[in-house]
Amino acid sequence: MLYGILAAIAALFLSAALAALLRGPALRLGITLRRRGPRPVPLLGGVAVTLATCAVAAAGHAVGVTPLGGRTGALLAAGAAVAALGLVADVWGLKSRFLLAGTAVAAACVVPYEETGAVGGALAVGFVACAALAFRSLDHADALAGTVGAVTAFGVGACAAAEALDGLAVLLSVVAAALTGFLTHNWHPARIALGASGSLFTGFLLAAAAVLTRGGHGPVSTAGVLFSLTALAAVDAVLVAVSRRLAGRPLLRSGPDHLAHRLRRLGLTPQGVTVLLGTAAFGAVAAGVLVHTGRAGASAVLWVAGSALVVVCLLLRVRPYGQKRPTCTTASMASSQVSASLRVRNG
Repeated sequence: MLYGILAAIAALFLSAALAALLRGPALRLGITLRRRGPRPVPLLGGVAVTLATCAVAAAGHAVGVTPLGGRTGALLAAGAAVAALGLVADVWGLKSRFLLAGTAVAAACVVPYEETGAVGGALAVGFVACAALAFRSLDHADALAGTVGAVTAFGVGACAAAEALDGLAVLLSVVAAALTGFLTHNWHPARIALGASGSLFTGFLLAAAAVLTRGGHGPVSTAGVLFSLTALAAVDAVLVAVSRRLAGRPLLRSGPDHLAHRLRRLGLTPQGVTVLLGTAAFGAVAAGVLVHTGRAGASAVLWVAGSALVVVCLLLRVRPYGQKRPTCTTASMASSQVSASLRVRNG
């Protein structure tokens, strides 16, 4: 217990220090995210979170205080590989399908097939890969991915502690602390962002850890708990997919149609959006933890699912794309029609 607290403190300060150190090199190398406005945001915050997490976890394992064990060590190694893949995407750019495939391969290496079975294992791999990409999409707003990630890490860590998975619980507390240290630089206006490296690392680690904690439980209850633990990322992904489908836009084409974008259109400040969505994530994660530990029935998951459906339906009414501007051809045709009408009237 004492080491877990010390490890979390170390991860917090190490992540904050590394994020500050990596900001300058990211700007000089042009590894930035260009949002609306003249100020580019460097993308190496995820490297800081990954390095802090791996360093503190490896130190604990080396001194023998909290041995990672086979599954936890494999999970951390696979997470580091996913972070490296995300870094490639940040520096050189990779299409989402390659990120999905690479994350799925990493997930296939950590899923406990002896507990899930072949079909359940395949579904778990798909869940982990999709959850990682959903967390990546949360990095569209300052402090959002870090806040939701930290809240989720605490929740999954509580589930791991309830299953006596001490090494996994400590690792998740370290992840939560590393994200908290990163948030000192990511709060609006952000001075550095997670990027694909950090968001994929966070989403992969949390989703895979949740799958490990649910080993041996029933498939239906497991699906409900996994949904609750990642509900906010799932709602954002579903909202974007449905919105783009209805608008006839390509699914993988970026746009201002995420949760934070729509809430900003309703008048919330960037800080208000983060606090509101962080609170929503906390409620969903708490429901998942209570169901996992047996302190709440399955109806808690139904409340989360019902609330998610209501949010999607309501926010679909917020128009994110605006009206299309008339093209030159359309404008010239309209001008010709007006001229013809005037000639008829004058004639």
